[in-house]
Amino acid sequence: MRSLLPILGALLLGAATALHAQAPSTDPAKPQPRKERRFDCSKAADPKACEKRRAKAKETVSKARAACEGKQGDERRDCMRQQGCAQSKDPAKCQANAKAHTERRQEAREACKDKTGAALKTCLREQRGRK
Repeated sequence: MRSLLPILGALLLGAATALHAQAPSTDPAKPQPRKERRFDCSKAADPKACEKRRAKAKETVSKARAACEGKQGDERRDCMRQQGCAQSKDPAKCQANAKAHTERRQEAREACKDKTGAALKTCLREQRGRK
């Protein structure tokens, strides 16, 4: 019996290590951490202009977040769009695009309202592709 303990311990240690070394699951039910969506301006045709645009966009978003602080849901979404469009070159066109986007989102929600999980994601992707 004493001679089996070290062998049993080695087997358990090996099994535990193998279990922890498994590849991460790609189960759609488990949310994966988001990857940063940063565009590398050093690869752009005009890196200085790219950095300028990114800085302006970040500033616009931070101003909109500050202005819409304390609001939630649809009210916050509308506030963020209004603040963002106020900073754009053509606010009227921006508001029209935002309204069209809201309508498409509502249509997609209606079309996919009875679905959940992976079926909901698939349905929303299909709706997004239709435009």
